[in-house]
Amino acid sequence: MPANNECPVCGNARPLLGICPFCETSEPPTALNDVTTINIERGKPTIDDALDRLTQYLRALEDIGGIKAVIVIHGYGSSGKGGGIRTAVRQALDHAFYADRVSEYYFGEDLGVGSSAYHSVIKRRPNLKDHLRLKAGNPGMTLLLLG
Repeated sequence: MPANNECPVCGNARPLLGICPFCETSEPPTALNDVTTINIERGKPTIDDALDRLTQYLRALEDIGGIKAVIVIHGYGSSGKGGGIRTAVRQALDHAFYADRVSEYYFGEDLGVGSSAYHSVIKRRPNLKDHLRLKAGNPGMTLLLLG
């Protein structure tokens, strides 16, 4: 996970969840910018564990405040046909499971540079351009705009 969170006690870069590896505080970190990336496929979790991880991250972001967009890395699946985690995340979003936290969402393959969805998002949220440039068109990620 990129170091875009800072420990409020020691000032070191730290992960969003868990304790600070430097000073061992459990205080929530401070966001260094309003976009964060979370990888819910790391470690090859089960589908349920990945959804639980996403829920934990979204709850933790409420404690931090200031985060307005989340790039969720869920993978595409090793078979090349779309993975179970990807499908489960999309079903949860389509069924409004995260509606209390997520105001809008965009699937990675819909955000290809030049697409109408990409231009719409960048027009409203120009700071996402640098974050999406390398990930644009990637079916292994989903962009969440928090509301």
